[in-house]
Amino acid sequence: MRKSTRYSLLLMLALILALAVALVLRKKAPPEVARLLPESDAIVYANLKPLRLATHFDRTLVTRSPDYQHFIDATGIVPERDLDEMAFALHRMDDPSGPNGPVAYSEVFEGRFDGDRLARYLASIATAKESYAGHDVYSIPVGEEGSGRGRLLRVAQLGYDTIAASNMPTAEQIHSILDRYRAAASPFAGSSLLSARYGDVPLLSSAWGIGHIGLPLSERGRISVLGLELPLPEDTTFVASLQYRGVIRLRIDEIAPTESDAEKSVESLNLLLGIFKSIEHVKSGAAQDEAIAAMVNSLKIEQNGERAVLTANIPLNLLRQLATPVSQAPEPTNTPPASH
Repeated sequence: MRKSTRYSLLLMLALILALAVALVLRKKAPPEVARLLPESDAIVYANLKPLRLATHFDRTLVTRSPDYQHFIDATGIVPERDLDEMAFALHRMDDPSGPNGPVAYSEVFEGRFDGDRLARYLASIATAKESYAGHDVYSIPVGEEGSGRGRLLRVAQLGYDTIAASNMPTAEQIHSILDRYRAAASPFAGSSLLSARYGDVPLLSSAWGIGHIGLPLSERGRISVLGLELPLPEDTTFVASLQYRGVIRLRIDEIAPTESDAEKSVESLNLLLGIFKSIEHVKSGAAQDEAIAAMVNSLKIEQNGERAVLTANIPLNLLRQLATPVSQAPEPTNTPPASH
């Protein structure tokens, strides 16, 4: 009897240990919506639940286009209220002047959806439907008809809480997402980019991007932000992240080929940062301007081996102000802030 009890205790401890290891691995694994994405040049992920909790952007009044309002009325989905997580795969296009422009997208959304209403809506606007891996894939025309820039958006419901879409010219990417979903992949499955770079994302980041995330901002092969051209080619590899630490902590790592390249990037970017800070000098005293000034003043660019690292603190009240429509924003005031 004593030996049987000992074996039972050892078995229970082994099960508890296995469960603990599984939970730790799951916590460190990429989010499922990101693991489902196909091969791509970059991945961008966001968990909207912390942002919604911090800013209450789902409670603000939003002016919607007629088509957007029709989508909400037909499906019951209010994106700012019902979306919880989303992940985007960015695909570089061989023909930047084609229907997709320089970048096409595949995406996975997780949230709260009425599957039947959504299926009826998709069927009503689709021009074609195929069955793949036990799911319906709807082909929906988007873009300007007759302009040469029309394209298809393929959409599929993966489960009661998950939707996938892709505007790539072929169905290969949406099929890849459905294949990954059907395979019920392990916590560490995913694209080669995710496997190679997700380990560089800081733990507990609520939003992050990896790969050539400058692609949507590229002009003439360079990266442009707010009209300012950065001394970086569009295929530069980045790891960007947002963490909540009382303020939102922004970190962007440029992964350079060598330490010398990283040093040159830091020198060039610091020169541009100095110019940017002088341009963004705040004079009005408005609350939003003060928050922007605090963010700009916190910007730093430093070298860490083969990486050029940009960090900044985004005040939480700035996010709240940006989430408030202009018509609801408080009147500017010149009252100086209270000293602390």
